[in-house]
Amino acid sequence: MPSKNGRGYGPGKYAIELDHQVAGWVKDIDGGHAVAEVVTEKMGSDHLSRKHLGPLKYEEISFKCGAGMSKGLYTWIETGFNQSFNSQGRDNGAIIHADYDGQPISRLTWHQAIITEFGMPALDAASKEAALMSLKFKPEITRRELGSGGSIKLPMNAAKQKKWLPSNFRLAISGCELGCDWVNKIEALTIKQKVVENGVGNKRDYEQIATAVEVPNLVITLSEHAGDEFYRWHEDFVIKGNCGQNAEKSGTLEYLAPNLREVLFTLSFQNLGVFKLSPDKVEASGESVRRLKVEMYCEDIKFQFSPSAVF
Repeated sequence: MPSKNGRGYGPGKYAIELDHQVAGWVKDIDGGHAVAEVVTEKMGSDHLSRKHLGPLKYEEISFKCGAGMSKGLYTWIETGFNQSFNSQGRDNGAIIHADYDGQPISRLTWHQAIITEFGMPALDAASKEAALMSLKFKPEITRRELGSGGSIKLPMNAAKQKKWLPSNFRLAISGCELGCDWVNKIEALTIKQKVVENGVGNKRDYEQIATAVEVPNLVITLSEHAGDEFYRWHEDFVIKGNCGQNAEKSGTLEYLAPNLREVLFTLSFQNLGVFKLSPDKVEASGESVRRLKVEMYCEDIKFQFSPSAVF
């Protein structure tokens, strides 16, 4: 759609706003469209299938972001999976589309959104790319409007959003501390929350209700020479069948700043249980370090952020 001066819109950039406070720049924005289902009725005497609009629904909204966002955004993620009906875990906000001068072009406003998916990136000690977390949420209502002038001002250092790397991390699992020092890869972690729609008779919009939370497995790769603790745990837990709750472990995954001292984010794992070990295929005269892949189920993951991650 052209602008008021007749010129087309460029890609620009996008900011997220939570409760009327700008929370930072984001990327890979998608969704939030109002969509009505099309209902097709059986053919009548004229042999035509009649169509009309059914319920109105709003698509999920998704985006990616790095470190250097607002405290409000990280707090929303921290409390977004408690499945409570009150304001905790829900949020109102907007996605603002701006030009490269920070002038708002349009905004997509949402109300009473529930987080449905939160993902932390895969980690690799050899990676040089910037790390991004992903967020997906389901709003009850969205409205789109053109920009109203002014400019987007963020009290932040733009470089802070680029300093989070997937090569900087520290893993600790109770009873396997020595092996964790040799971990070089951790697969991406995505927590999902199912949402059901509750129709209200005198309203076109649906109430969103959070239900079950789906917690991913923790999958790590380390040098096999350092895998003794995991082999012993697997033998006792899987082969011997001593897999009660008292044999499960806890752990933490810290995402570090480039100086490797500041902690940006922490994931806390509860009730970890190993269920599979996969050593690399053996190759005669191979020169690469042989790796061991460890797969563990997890019952609960908690997200925490530190002041170092906030603009």
